[in-house]
Amino acid sequence: MQITLVNTSDSVGGAAVACNRLLHALNSKQINVNLLVQNQSSNSPLVSSTTSGFFKSKLNFYRFAYERFIFSLKESSKEVRFAYSLANTGEDISKNNLIKQSDIIHLHWINFGFLSLKSLEKVFALNKPVVWTLHDMWTFTGGCHYSGDCIAYQIECGNCPFLKYPHKNDISNTLWNKKTKLYFEKNITFVTCSNWLADIARKSSLLKNFRIESIPNPIDIDIYKPLEKETLRKGMNLDNNKKYVLFGSMNVGDKRKGFKYLSQTLEILDAKHPDMQEKLELIVFGKSNQAVFSKLPYKFNDLGMLKEENKIVEAYNAANLFVLPSLEDNLPNTIMESLSCGTPVVAFNTGGIPEMIKHKSNGYLAEYKNAEDLANGIYETLFQIENTNANNNARRKVIDSYAFENIARQYKRLYDDLLK
Repeated sequence: MQITLVNTSDSVGGAAVACNRLLHALNSKQINVNLLVQNQSSNSPLVSSTTSGFFKSKLNFYRFAYERFIFSLKESSKEVRFAYSLANTGEDISKNNLIKQSDIIHLHWINFGFLSLKSLEKVFALNKPVVWTLHDMWTFTGGCHYSGDCIAYQIECGNCPFLKYPHKNDISNTLWNKKTKLYFEKNITFVTCSNWLADIARKSSLLKNFRIESIPNPIDIDIYKPLEKETLRKGMNLDNNKKYVLFGSMNVGDKRKGFKYLSQTLEILDAKHPDMQEKLELIVFGKSNQAVFSKLPYKFNDLGMLKEENKIVEAYNAANLFVLPSLEDNLPNTIMESLSCGTPVVAFNTGGIPEMIKHKSNGYLAEYKNAEDLANGIYETLFQIENTNANNNARRKVIDSYAFENIARQYKRLYDDLLK
């Protein structure tokens, strides 16, 4: 059995990280698997790129830029520019040796100029079983990656809120109709990373007649593991007498990531518990905005962009808790990473997050968009929930649900079933 995973990148973005982890989880179970990407960063022998040479690299960038430009002419605002994909340009991978040799083609996140709808049509025309793991909603919408309050995808897209001039027959409706024709009578099994996404995928008009399975993303529990906190903090010049809240800021300007609520939460926390000024600090990693973070009521320690896994693991272990104020999310890698390191998580009760966090056991599920409850969650987790139990519960959740062996076994069972 030969499996080829397909993703736009092997490292950039949450889907790329999840796909790469699945690659190694399957390989660890002696499954013959490779990953085909457009943009390759690693030198793993299991990863191959469709890009070779200066011209091909420039062509890839052109495809990405062209798609963004076309959408920019129609977008409702700049804030949604990267939240919608037209899939109007891409490359033909159907003749790639890995694809031709595959028994099963396993698609993941293929947007931003990698695979267009025409590219997918050529892949489906090979008449091989296709597994498509969904990392967001794009596969069953008229172009948006997360639909927010819009449920048009349940019937037929159109009048899209992402567009400047929405109407019944706008580009979201056009794309929805193209997907209807593309998927018709195709041998595709859709897999979602969370039960939440599986439930809404089954309600969608595009996927309701397809087989939909729910299999979580995996994580390497031998890499993401608890470390000795006191020694670690000394090496990071952090005070062992203080409490630290960790926040990952990939894009504080993305409304979906909910930074506005985190800012409100910290203001509430400061007003209700002024004594915490001497007890609490923040740890921030990712694309931090110094001007934005300097306005928060607590001192912040900026770790910058963390590319080495050992540094990421150290960040989770240095913190007493990780806070994620996301408003829409599937099965966030960051929550899984934090829990695997034994660090409880405070987040809103939305998307697939409740499948990861057990309220007041391995973290705190705050009422959706309620900054005051998010503040309560931070305070209770830091000072009222028994920390040892929360730490142990966090680690146990990941071992039981997301370890390599568990996820590889579920996918192996699916692959075997498709090849019967």
